[in-house]
Amino acid sequence: MQRAERVLDRMRGLLGRMALGDGEALAIAPCGSIHTFFMKFEIDAVFLDRRGRVVRALTGLRPWRATRFHLRAEQVVELPPARSRARARGKATSWSSSLPLPFDRPCALC
Repeated sequence: MQRAERVLDRMRGLLGRMALGDGEALAIAPCGSIHTFFMKFEIDAVFLDRRGRVVRALTGLRPWRATRFHLRAEQVVELPPARSRARARGKATSWSSSLPLPFDRPCALC
C-alpha cells in the first residue's frame, strides 16, 4: 500500500497511472474527499475515521467524478474496484484487523 501524506503526493494521487493492480492501494491522509478528474480507470474508495471505522465506501467511482466532503473522514484508501466490493459483501464497518491501518496515527490537522 502506498501512502500519500505530503501535499504534492496527495494532490497527485493516482494521476498518470494506467490502472491499479491487484493488491495495490493508495492511502491518502488527511483526506475528506477525492476526485477522479483526468484518471483513466475506475476505483473504489473507503473513507476511514481516526479509529479506522468506515465512514463511507464508494464502489466503481468512474473517471471525471468527485465525492462529497466527509467531515468525519481522516483518510481514504483508494483500491481496485473488485477489492472493495468483496469486502462490502461482508458488510465491514471497520478496517479489517488483518490489514494494518494505512496511517496508524491521527492526522496533524484533525
